[in-house]
Amino acid sequence: MFRLMSIPPFDSTFDSPLAIAREAERAPSQLEQEVMGLFDEYRDRLLRYVLSIGVSIDDGEEIVQDVFLSLFRHLRLRRSRANLRGWLFRVAHNLALKQRSRDRRTDVGGEWIEDRHDPAPDPEEQLAARQRQDKLLAILSALPETDRCCLSLRAEGLRYREIAAVLGISLGSVSISLTRSIARLSRADRG
Repeated sequence: MFRLMSIPPFDSTFDSPLAIAREAERAPSQLEQEVMGLFDEYRDRLLRYVLSIGVSIDDGEEIVQDVFLSLFRHLRLRRSRANLRGWLFRVAHNLALKQRSRDRRTDVGGEWIEDRHDPAPDPEEQLAARQRQDKLLAILSALPETDRCCLSLRAEGLRYREIAAVLGISLGSVSISLTRSIARLSRADRG
């Protein structure tokens, strides 16, 4: 014989999946708030970094948005939270390299260093500053890509270990790269 099971009475302390989904639509989740906080903190730094790799400002802004979308997915899947700053720069680095590669294949050109003039100095000072900047930019652009990336990441405040993780190189390589690059820029600036 079949025995009928009784259905327990409705318990208001238990939320149905529909009620949970509706609640999630009303207010940003803790995860969303965390990602928005990280966006506010790292957006400009990531954008500067991807621009230093050679992508356009429009592509750079899209890359930064994609980085934070990836971060949201990464955290929603409960993946590692270890060194999120390094993770953000690593994802931005990879996306920027892909975008730059796509730009080269489609022959999309564009200068990625903007001319910025300070109206305060007199024309002679402006000329001297511009010549110095051009000289340093020429040295910087002549550096191997790994050296340029190391310098940019270090300028953004990443530690040597984080730079090594972002670029996928050894800690010793980061140290040698930065030492060599800074020495080359210093010599050019003095001479």
